Amino acid sequence: MDLPVMPPVAPMLAKTAAAIPPGMQYEAKWDGFRAVVFRDGDEIELGSRSGKPLTRYFPELVAELRRQLPERCVLDGEIVIARGGRLDFDALLERIHPADSRVRHLAQVTPASLIAFDLLALGDASLLGVPQRERREALTDALAGAAPPLFVAPVTYDLEVARHWFEQFEGAGLDGVVAKPPGLPYRPGERVMVKVKHERTADCVVAGLRPHKSGPVVGSLLLGLYNAAGRLQHVGVCASFPMRRRAELMDELEPLRMPSAEGHPWEDWASAEAQATDRLPGGPSRWTGKKDLSWTPLRPERVCEVAYDHMQGDRFRHTAQFRRWRPDREPEQCTYAQLEEPVSYDLGEVLGT
Repeated sequence: MDLPVMPPVAPMLAKTAAAIPPGMQYEAKWDGFRAVVFRDGDEIELGSRSGKPLTRYFPELVAELRRQLPERCVLDGEIVIARGGRLDFDALLERIHPADSRVRHLAQVTPASLIAFDLLALGDASLLGVPQRERREALTDALAGAAPPLFVAPVTYDLEVARHWFEQFEGAGLDGVVAKPPGLPYRPGERVMVKVKHERTADCVVAGLRPHKSGPVVGSLLLGLYNAAGRLQHVGVCASFPMRRRAELMDELEPLRMPSAEGHPWEDWASAEAQATDRLPGGPSRWTGKKDLSWTPLRPERVCEVAYDHMQGDRFRHTAQFRRWRPDREPEQCTYAQLEEPVSYDLGEVLGT
């Protein structure tokens, strides 16, 4: 492979804002695997945000990109899987599998798509220094004949349209809106774009903790919600605390610490059978590799309020943000019924298909 922009490339990132800023190029924020795609003739490489190669996990996408992309190009985009008219991140995670036979089976059952939203190189020319608006024009020209599963991300320069997208597209499983300065060159690895995401709050049971990698302080709190059957389901974690607060939390939660998971709602967390049928912490993850996911059980008696952006199935899609303790709430009141459901919206309408 010999391109004007060579792998690996850290994709350009966004910083969070509370409101959509004016005077920008606006796009939907896709909920998938960020990927920088390199093509040089028959060679195709999909690079993840962390630099890990994704190529082997999406053979059906590689074949389509080889058929549709310009002979020599580098583009930035998002690998997604859609089911039932909305994005399905769980189906995407299943594709990260060590067995080639499983990968190829899933490629047929849950085929992936690529949403292209930036062009970094074309032919022998690097476009990294070209303004955002011009790169966008070059992208639409280069992919003028794109057909599913390759899509060009819709954009608008109208703030009111962007606000409408922010409210409407969530029902199709999208994350929010990304705003890009029209004159911005491509700056790998830098947070120079703006993202605006949905935020809601929920009262959750604190049922466990994981220690911080630096020592005996809280790394993350394990959160639970009761389902309709009265079972406490693991829904995610909150983890962003100053170091001093991590130490204070360890002291605050010490009276709730259990000597073992026996008698805890998640006592079967280490069982493969239970992991396959229930929402439990500590399950194996092909994405995190051999990362230690063991945890310390706490008596599920304390309630905290957390902020979250959206749900993926029955759990928080991203790490929740701790807001405050809720001593006025009983754990049994922390149910899924409190969660707001976005109005459903067909992904095909977002992509114009």
